[in-house]
Amino acid sequence: MTELSPELRRLGTALEQATADDLDARAAARRPARRRRRLVLAVAAAIIVPSAAFAADQLLTTDDVANSMPAGARIFEGRHATCTTVTENVEYHCVLDRAPKVEGTDDNGNPIYQGVVEPTVDASHRVNGGCRGLTTDGLQWQCYIGQKAVDEQIVGPGFLGQTVSGPGRG
Repeated sequence: MTELSPELRRLGTALEQATADDLDARAAARRPARRRRRLVLAVAAAIIVPSAAFAADQLLTTDDVANSMPAGARIFEGRHATCTTVTENVEYHCVLDRAPKVEGTDDNGNPIYQGVVEPTVDASHRVNGGCRGLTTDGLQWQCYIGQKAVDEQIVGPGFLGQTVSGPGRG
């Protein structure tokens, strides 16, 4: 985000005003309930606004999900995914045009894709979810956006929403 949203601007203004009121002893003496109410609202907004902003970023098309795969993991670079919606803005089934790059092999030297998890990254370079390999040939992936990716143990709660500089490896 390069510009502040109107909600964040209002939050900043409310926090600034609450701080000014605290510093002004006369204002605090005349309006203690109003100052406390303003401070409580500012704290509530600080919690609610970022959650709403992250949720708003999750309004995705199937193309957004397909593009988030190579942005999140190098194994998908140069591959094209076709994704279909399972649950809007939450779960997608994606099929690659060819097998992903090989990052790991089994004891026989065969690539491992089934059960492998990889993060996905949105257009603003933030981790927005992740995908799990469904087949041994690496062509089918189930992708989850937001908290569902955490619930599915694809990405950790501290990693979701983090800004990354490029696709991950391994």
